[in-house]
Amino acid sequence: MNGIEFEVTGRKGLFTCPEFKVGGEKCTLQIPTYEALKGITKSIYWKPTITWVIDAVRIMNPIRMESTGIILPKMKSNKNDIAIYTYLKDCRYQVKAHFIFNKNRPEYKNDWNETKHQEIAERMIAKGGRQDIFLGTRECQGYVKPCKFGEGKGFYDDFSELPFGLMYHGMTYPDEAYSKETRRCVTMRMWQPIMRNGIIEFAKPKDCILTKRICDMQPKKFELKEEH
Repeated sequence: MNGIEFEVTGRKGLFTCPEFKVGGEKCTLQIPTYEALKGITKSIYWKPTITWVIDAVRIMNPIRMESTGIILPKMKSNKNDIAIYTYLKDCRYQVKAHFIFNKNRPEYKNDWNETKHQEIAERMIAKGGRQDIFLGTRECQGYVKPCKFGEGKGFYDDFSELPFGLMYHGMTYPDEAYSKETRRCVTMRMWQPIMRNGIIEFAKPKDCILTKRICDMQPKKFELKEEH
């Protein structure tokens, strides 16, 4: 009942691990991360009441990359420098996700209405999202539309297995903590994705094999408006 399916496309994408950004150079990962797809889904529709869980992504187009020179200002200098950004090219993905109610925010219990949020999410997909869609970073504009996950011909449909090694999964913020260790802090998660016939099934945040505490943080507070 609380699941959605959509297709996201874009001319280019840049999916990176924030922990590995060094200097002015940026190089994309080969596949979209859980965190990036969750960000896209939240741009389609989100409220503090719900937490989006990304179930799977289907890679529709061949994985190709292109490099572009970007002019950036030098630190502590009035001169400019050139950095190389490596993007994914001609991105097209099918995404399957569902939402759960955020038990870290019991103050919104009156808004735990599954049918309501499901219908709004479906309408927002049909409209292309409530906010602008980006494929990893702001300069990579994306577009969403409804789809049936698994329909259509994908480039990797008969590719069997393709492992990607240890890769960035996402961040756990304190308002979505799932254990005692993830409360009141930001935690980075890593995992080992495997693509099978073009489909990558994501591990849930609590099932990631490697985590790292980044910093302390308190959950963001929202003001509840009284109804008159």
